[in-house]
Amino acid sequence: QVQFVESGGGLVQPGGSLRLSCAASGSIFSITFMGWYRQCPGKERELVSRLTSDGSPNYADSVKGRFTISRDNANKNMVYLQMDSLEPEDTAVYYCYADLKRAPRDRNDYRYWGQGTQVTVSS
Repeated sequence: QVQFVESGGGLVQPGGSLRLSCAASGSIFSITFMGWYRQCPGKERELVSRLTSDGSPNYADSVKGRFTISRDNANKNMVYLQMDSLEPEDTAVYYCYADLKRAPRDRNDYRYWGQGTQVTVSS
């Protein structure tokens, strides 16, 4: 099995910053993508940002220039999401996820989710 440890959510005023972290552990052979989705009440879950296996970042248009995803230098299965210039529209539950292979024989990736962390941007 695969486990996630997420941290860093909370309440912040508009224009403020938060940093989310997520560490994956367990039966992991390789990670293809790792990052975050978010979900607002009544809306579908949307991709916020992810890192590819070679370290290339992808971002949703709504967060480009404000959010930065990075990987921990010591633990390649740990990622961070630095969120700056936060807006009320960024309020959501943020879910860490990973598309990964659990063994060399796996032909396809498996997707795993963290438990989610609440981010609230409000004055």
